[in-house]
Amino acid sequence: MGESDNKLPSGSRILDVMLEGGYEKDIVTTIYGPAGSGKTVLCLLCTLNVSISGKKVIYVDSEGGFSIERLKQISSHMGQDYKKVLDTIIFLMPTSFDEQKKSFEKLRGIVNEKIGLIVVDTIAMLYRLELGKNEEVYEVNRELSKQIAYLTEIARKNLIPVLITNQVYTDFGEKDKVNIVGGDILKYGSKCLLELQITPNGNRRCILRKHRSIAEEKEILFKIVEGGVIGTKESKGFKLF
Repeated sequence: MGESDNKLPSGSRILDVMLEGGYEKDIVTTIYGPAGSGKTVLCLLCTLNVSISGKKVIYVDSEGGFSIERLKQISSHMGQDYKKVLDTIIFLMPTSFDEQKKSFEKLRGIVNEKIGLIVVDTIAMLYRLELGKNEEVYEVNRELSKQIAYLTEIARKNLIPVLITNQVYTDFGEKDKVNIVGGDILKYGSKCLLELQITPNGNRRCILRKHRSIAEEKEILFKIVEGGVIGTKESKGFKLF
């Protein structure tokens, strides 16, 4: 398989340039950042791209945050009928950490060549809820590791890209350092890490934090618009948050 054959275009030209063709098909890619930074928009763009290609998308929505109206807006700008796009999406909506685990176990048996993408939006919410009610932190983390392992196996064996969105929290003891929820479990399990930041001007900065073959710390600036995202420019010298 050539390098171009192992890439799935993201649905965003500016992101494809940074990723040199798109998301790699045999790995887990994690997109993380604060609320409103554009994580779900990037997932929707890739979902639409896969739908247009004739394949189906498995969309694991753990927050109940999937917006049909947002899908309609982006579909319209791409000249697509959002109802036909919806027909190509298989939704899984776990409401507990255990249900999330069972969803991923189920995927291992139902994924086939008709599936072009798996989205998990987000991996963190039900994990955080479980941590809040379970004193056995080690056990919860072990279960999260299993879930990531399931997704990694699916991606590798079926050459289907898995996109995970994740939340962040700020460590005020380390110069306001931003940390990914799930920490090393997500960092090691994901072969590609994309961090999204919101700039003071309301734009979005996407930084490539990890990749198998592309130099880290590459970055792009984009603006979220009704039809998806567009590249933009911004003066430097400001502090991101």
